[in-house]
Amino acid sequence: MIGKLSGMLDSGGEDWVLIDVGGVGYVVSCSTRTLRALPRPGEPVRLLIETHMREDRIQLFGFAEKAEQQWFQALQTVQGVGARLALAILSALSPGELSQAILFEDKTSLTRAAGVGAKLAARLVTELKDRAGSLPQAAAMTAAGLAGGAGDRGSEAGEAADAISALVNLGYRRAEAFAAVAAAARDLGPQARVTELIRSGLKELGR
Repeated sequence: MIGKLSGMLDSGGEDWVLIDVGGVGYVVSCSTRTLRALPRPGEPVRLLIETHMREDRIQLFGFAEKAEQQWFQALQTVQGVGARLALAILSALSPGELSQAILFEDKTSLTRAAGVGAKLAARLVTELKDRAGSLPQAAAMTAAGLAGGAGDRGSEAGEAADAISALVNLGYRRAEAFAAVAAAARDLGPQARVTELIRSGLKELGR
């Protein structure tokens, strides 16, 4: 089982790359998001790998970040979602965007992915809502997005993350806490302090 590849980027296509590791070339399928993050051919590259073994072949799927790999695994627990469709979803939505779309039941955003219709979007929300808040790295990205925009690691992101942790410590499920703090952040604005987010989040949870 291959879990990681480190080597030289040899070449690539629309949804794959060829990685040269000590003279052996590995073909790895990737999302367009991961492909955009890769260096130019001839430069060093490192990818996290999911290995799928079938009777007739071994297929490798690569990820530039752990959060994308976690979502790749989670998406395939939903009926009707295989590896290719999971990559299509991750090509359309970043891990943070995917977490938010599921936690906020934003089915329209999910249908941005090729192959995802209204029925599948509803199934993704239903089956993954509890898991969305439990994926640590994806959760951190979502917390940043709630407070100040995806990828923001500033003080606003910290306030939102602290508020979510506080609600979880009070006994609420992480998915519930995410949704409540998201609503609070929308109402109060990006400069809201953690105590304000907790107070408003508790009101949301009490409705």
